[in-house]
Amino acid sequence: MKNNKIPERKCVACQAHKDKRSLIRVVKNAEGSVFLDATGKANGRGAYICKSGECLDSAQKKRRLEGALKTKIPDDVFSQLEKMISDNNSDNNI
Repeated sequence: MKNNKIPERKCVACQAHKDKRSLIRVVKNAEGSVFLDATGKANGRGAYICKSGECLDSAQKKRRLEGALKTKIPDDVFSQLEKMISDNNSDNNI
């Protein structure tokens, strides 16, 4: 039997290696726009962040996403991240 490898990525905030599907991908494309990538397949430079409020706060305060993507991150991207994380946490509490 063949063992399939599970792709792992590192969170820019806590530096923990986790399953790619358990992280949120933020992408900067060739035009320079920054957005969340739900599919994980969008073209461009990507950075990953855990689905936790602590990692989001750390990434925002220490500008980890800006460093990884080499550009300024718009406030609406952070608000989308907050909404996605809060939705994820409310789904887990049910």
